[in-house]
Amino acid sequence: MSKKLAAKASLIQAPPVPAPEAGPAPERTEIADVRPKTAPGSMALFMASQSAAIKEADELRDKLKAFDGARPVRSLDPQTVRPSKWANRHEHSYADAAFEVLKADIAAAGTNVQPISVRQIREEVLNGSTPAGPSYELVYGHRRHRACLELGLPVQALVTELSDQALFEAMERENRARKNLSPWEQGCMYRRALEQGLYPSLRRLAEAVGVDVSLVSKSVSLARLPDAVVAAFASPLDIQFRWAQPLAEALQKDPEGVLARAAGIRSAGQSAAAAQVFAALTAPGETEVLNGSTSGSRVIEGLAGRRAVMKRDSRGRLSVEFGAGSVSPEAEAELAAYIEKMLGKAR
Repeated sequence: MSKKLAAKASLIQAPPVPAPEAGPAPERTEIADVRPKTAPGSMALFMASQSAAIKEADELRDKLKAFDGARPVRSLDPQTVRPSKWANRHEHSYADAAFEVLKADIAAAGTNVQPISVRQIREEVLNGSTPAGPSYELVYGHRRHRACLELGLPVQALVTELSDQALFEAMERENRARKNLSPWEQGCMYRRALEQGLYPSLRRLAEAVGVDVSLVSKSVSLARLPDAVVAAFASPLDIQFRWAQPLAEALQKDPEGVLARAAGIRSAGQSAAAAQVFAALTAPGETEVLNGSTSGSRVIEGLAGRRAVMKRDSRGRLSVEFGAGSVSPEAEAELAAYIEKMLGKAR
């Protein structure tokens, strides 16, 4: 077989080479044909190319290991993001000086530098189409999202897959790490979680978020105050943790009186300090709260530490309060006679 092939190969003749023309030979660039002429050569070339591809894939795989567990940041239209049902920020949280500073920083940067966190809304498909509306639900970053929304800027967001319980806990931790919620806002968040069955008890909720159970209890107590009582304060964000028990006790002992005082404070205008409102709500009997239009009070000092306080409320009513033991029975009788004379009572 090999002799026949050799004989045939000897019969192959190369084409004649033309004689060179006179003058310098033109420059020619020859391109070597690197294609293999045999099957083993083709296989070798294929293996070499595959080895290079495998090596490149291994290098890319090693680089990707550095991003294991990382979540890409997406630039979203803030209109496509809606607040969570666990949202805990009151509207007053978007009207303070701190929010204006945050908003100015985001405006200067052109977007939020610190990304918010969202989860995708999985709506049921109706008639072959998804209902129109927001595509994402906020996990945390409500103030950053609101700032971008008001400024008309894209919002940078991490898209995560979270259960309701995981979302609630992530939101609670993020708020404590940044701008703490007010006691009332915190209570509303906890109350909503309990009412929705997210946790079976106060204790289980406290354990999940890592907060003392007594603090959770006080927060929820504030969130359960009647709307009229909350409205008596200039802002619910002013209500303090330490007022939870006294307010609850006052409502238990005299609910009608507390609600009546709250209504009176509300109708008089909300310029009174939160501490004054609290004192008025928890004081027995009818108490007026001084506000910006009130002339204030006048303290009258006497001998041996005795004193009296004269006050005029927002309705123009004048009252005088004496300390215990400051007025003897005889002096009290003289005071009553003087008041009768001042009022023009006929004898």
